[in-house]
Amino acid sequence: MGEGLGRGGTRPMSKSPPERGTRTGFTTGACSAAAARAAALGLVTGEIPAEVESLLPNGQRVRFAVQDAQLDPQRQHAHAVVVKFAGDDPDCTDGAHLTADVRLLPDAPGEVHLLGGSGVGMVTLEGLGLAVGGPAINPVPRRNIEANVREVAPELLARAGLAVTISVPQGEEMAKKTHNARLGILGGISILGTTGIVKPYSTSAWRASVVQGVQVAAQISRSGGLGVGGRGVVVFTTGGRTEQFAQRQYPAWPLTCFVQMGDFLRYALDEAVTQGIGQVVIAGMVGKLTKIAQGETITHANRAEVDTGLLAEIAARLGAPAEDCAAIAAAPTARFAAERMGALGLLDAFHQALAERVVQTLCAPERYGQHFALQVLVCDFDGQKQAEAFSPNWNLHP
Repeated sequence: MGEGLGRGGTRPMSKSPPERGTRTGFTTGACSAAAARAAALGLVTGEIPAEVESLLPNGQRVRFAVQDAQLDPQRQHAHAVVVKFAGDDPDCTDGAHLTADVRLLPDAPGEVHLLGGSGVGMVTLEGLGLAVGGPAINPVPRRNIEANVREVAPELLARAGLAVTISVPQGEEMAKKTHNARLGILGGISILGTTGIVKPYSTSAWRASVVQGVQVAAQISRSGGLGVGGRGVVVFTTGGRTEQFAQRQYPAWPLTCFVQMGDFLRYALDEAVTQGIGQVVIAGMVGKLTKIAQGETITHANRAEVDTGLLAEIAARLGAPAEDCAAIAAAPTARFAAERMGALGLLDAFHQALAERVVQTLCAPERYGQHFALQVLVCDFDGQKQAEAFSPNWNLHP
């Protein structure tokens, strides 16, 4: 018997409930698959279950509560809803009603057609690995939804096909809190999830959107002939402020070239390599850039602390007095180092040295080497440009 967590299913038996901050949840894909399975069971048995055990992409079997069960008397159409529980992962789709409507296709035996309904985004740009004009249901959830339907309805599928429509009430509103529009996914959310499980603070949906953003950037920038040898460009930023700053540096580049990577530099750069992108720009402020310079590629505050000793080393190399270097090393933030170096009249040199250190770290042979040409842009807390540094193979200047 599989286990479920939170509103998406039943809790496993334990002496005490999991502490807040550690609860796992389920992806939109897993909830959609469970809803589709429940609806298909309704067509097979004549009754939609109040709880369904569903197969996750990672092989686990989990029980989900089923809501709003509806089955027509002729058993031609079934409707079921699973409410998403995101655990302690911050996610705008927490509480979303993942809805499946399954209809018989008498003239298409053996076939399972997956459709997107209201609240599921429509793909309008190439580069996502999804058909333009089709629903934004990623490949793994697609396979998982179909696997669940086929598992419970083999005899039914021997004589008819099934059309599975996934919809999400309020999905269009939820999508406004995501990067879907930038990716060319319009009208709703994406159905995502590679394992089915959402781990606390993994921000898995954001990570997935970063990967998709790189794919779209590669496609669009190549079509415009951008990048070394026309191989494409992508600009990674740590948030909205740095993105606006970067867009001012490259106003002629399509917006799809700019990807808010958040804390997920590793996934962003790995996907840039996978896509064969020729030029990468990283725009950030002193705190995140310090973490990158020290070799961290997941820069969340809970995962890595700023190495202020590194900043003190840079300050010393620039001629800062020993007492200031000691204060920088003892401070808890990188911003303190910037302010102290500013008071010494060394801020421009400090930012330049930091940018060069980021290039040196990321372009080291044991890291990304010569996979792409790299530019690092530094901005201050007001979004003003402070410094830039280039890898030796960069040949496209602002």
